[in-house]
Amino acid sequence: MDEHSLAMIELELTILLRRASFITHHHRAGNLDRSAYLLLHQIITHGSAGIKALADEFRLDISTVCRQAAALEQKGYVYRIPNPVDGRAYSLQITDSGIKAYDQHRQARLARITDIVKDWSDEDCEMFGRLLRKYNRSVIHTCKG
Repeated sequence: MDEHSLAMIELELTILLRRASFITHHHRAGNLDRSAYLLLHQIITHGSAGIKALADEFRLDISTVCRQAAALEQKGYVYRIPNPVDGRAYSLQITDSGIKAYDQHRQARLARITDIVKDWSDEDCEMFGRLLRKYNRSVIHTCKG
């Protein structure tokens, strides 16, 4: 691989992470942090999920996901569904207020992104989205095992 291209990717990823963090912290669109947003997205997209499944999906420690889930439960965004086979285990289901908080946060994020790429062509937006997806999937496949 071309060293110049790799150096450009490395630098641009660093800048992207810094700027995405700035936007998230300085233009908060509700009370969802990134981890809460992603957990709610996963549950909305794939249905109720157990802590272990969520931890596996995001490559996080179970205790980390437990803390994040407890915070969502405290806000009333999710509730526990007991596992009938294993009384200690449970799945998380999203509440109506969780859906509402997620939707509001998502709309605010989309508005910010729309403003950022307002001068881009549809083709550029499509390509950027596809390349980000490809990069994210490559990270997951590389980190397995």
